[in-house]
Amino acid sequence: MKINYMKINGFGKLADKEINLKDNINLIYGDNEAGKTTLFKFISSMFYGASKNKNGKDISDFEKYLPWGEKEYSGKIKYELDNGEHFEVFREFSKKNPKIYNSKGEDISKTFNVDKNRGNEFFLEQTKIDETLFSNTTLVEQQGVTLDEKGQNVLIQKLTNLLATGEDNVSFNKAMDKLNKEMLEKIGTERTTGRPLNIVNEKLEYLKNEKNSFENDSEQTEYLNQQIDNIKNNLQEKEIKVNIIKDIKNKKESLNLEKEKININNNLKLEDDEKIEIYKNKIKNNDLENSTKGMSKMVKMIIFAILIVFDVITLFVDLNPYLMYTASGIVMFYIVYLIIDSIKNKKKYKEKNNQTKKIKYEIEILEENSKKRKQEIESLNKIIKEKVTENEENIIAEYKNKIAIDEIKYLLKQDFTNEEIASLEEEINKTKFKLHTLEVEKDSILKKVAQEAKVDEEFEHWNEQKEELLKLKELMDIAKETLEESYSEMKQKFTPKFTEELSKIVDVISEGAYKKCNFTDDRGLVVELKNGEYIECKALSLGTIDQLYLSLRLSAMSEISTESMPIILDEAFAYYDNQRLENILKYINKNYKNNQIIIFTCSNREKEILGKANMEYNLVEL
Repeated sequence: MKINYMKINGFGKLADKEINLKDNINLIYGDNEAGKTTLFKFISSMFYGASKNKNGKDISDFEKYLPWGEKEYSGKIKYELDNGEHFEVFREFSKKNPKIYNSKGEDISKTFNVDKNRGNEFFLEQTKIDETLFSNTTLVEQQGVTLDEKGQNVLIQKLTNLLATGEDNVSFNKAMDKLNKEMLEKIGTERTTGRPLNIVNEKLEYLKNEKNSFENDSEQTEYLNQQIDNIKNNLQEKEIKVNIIKDIKNKKESLNLEKEKININNNLKLEDDEKIEIYKNKIKNNDLENSTKGMSKMVKMIIFAILIVFDVITLFVDLNPYLMYTASGIVMFYIVYLIIDSIKNKKKYKEKNNQTKKIKYEIEILEENSKKRKQEIESLNKIIKEKVTENEENIIAEYKNKIAIDEIKYLLKQDFTNEEIASLEEEINKTKFKLHTLEVEKDSILKKVAQEAKVDEEFEHWNEQKEELLKLKELMDIAKETLEESYSEMKQKFTPKFTEELSKIVDVISEGAYKKCNFTDDRGLVVELKNGEYIECKALSLGTIDQLYLSLRLSAMSEISTESMPIILDEAFAYYDNQRLENILKYINKNYKNNQIIIFTCSNREKEILGKANMEYNLVEL
């Protein structure tokens, strides 16, 4: 893989820059703080994005490399893979995903996997290298401007780590020591004291003895619970039944007004009907009296006729004159009587006739009132019937989920008295008292077993703590086992490759001063001197250690990817003298022709040596 072109619109201190790189050696020259490290970070960010996470740092990469001034925070990079495919990537760093184009200028961004956290993973798919591996292997940095004994030890440790684990920042021994220390501090063993596992075991033993000292009251508690539940259910049923009865009674009583209206109308109707009957009898009696009086009048006329005949006889028969006069006088007197009686009878008839009319009128009014009252009674009966139906439906709807519908219908047909309701309520109160008595008894027992429950809960808690500690121990044992297996595999499979390649590189760049390198568990990295003696790496000079570190990194390059990745050297030759620098540059130029070499430097030494050795290179000045 080779980087051909970079366009930096704005990234940290770099802005409006275009950089063309060539196949083999590219020398990027610039004074200190000119932006060489920023340029490397630009390359990494073009492939993986600028992270907004701090990851333990004071500031995130996204914030750290914001352009100075009002520049566009973006850039482009062109590169080709070993198979000859060319790609262009344009990225706005404020956006998670870049735009990827093929050699035809077609946008192929959607052909790669997009992770919701990392964004488009095009470069990972192409090279099988993630961002961490890219930074830890492709880039070889200067270890510092100067290195004291502590710094030298750091470099030696990096060498040891790289040989033992494949990564210079991962130490097998430290990892194992840390796991053992963590296991001891966070778990402990059966033989330790004062550690979490020991504390838990002591607690469990104490609580187990406490549990054995308690009497088992669970059966009594269970019995009381069953009794209380049964009484509560029975009490609930009774209370519901009383509530229904009261509700029915209240709803029935709410109809009393209509019923009272019916009674009043019934009574009034009866009174009207009685009056009508009385009035009709009066009319009948008046007619009978008139009929009787008609017969009396006829008698009077017969008497009058008899008197007339008697008077005529006295006129035409020669009788006593006194008798004749007397008879005529009686006739005349009777005539006067009849006249006066007739006048009186006419007056009485008229009065009685008026009275009859008045009675008939009263009868008509009373009959109309009776009819209206009958209609009112029928209307009220209809209303009562509708309300009764409505009340029954409402009661069924309200209580159907609390009690059987057949039971509700049965209660609706009953007519409970206040005394019966009071009796039911008294029964409920007795049930409540019994319930209260049982609950007091239960509370008394619970107070006795409260401590037992607390101990059980505490025992369960510490038992769970022990299980968690044992699980953690199991996980740590698995981690140690996996780490040991990985370490063993690394030593058997990869370390020999590294040391073999490292020996070849060291032999060349040290001009035969060191022939062979080995890695051992007890001494770490050792080198063979000309006289055949092996010495530890830490006994060598700083420059030699630096050479070994670079050599080992170069020997690991072929293992990290199927692509021939660029080798980026950032001030990596600070501790090399001119001869060593010439040797390493010649070695790299000869043996890594398939890798693009990018050297960042603030010195003219690399340029002078490359020119003196007639090695082709591409110079880029920042």
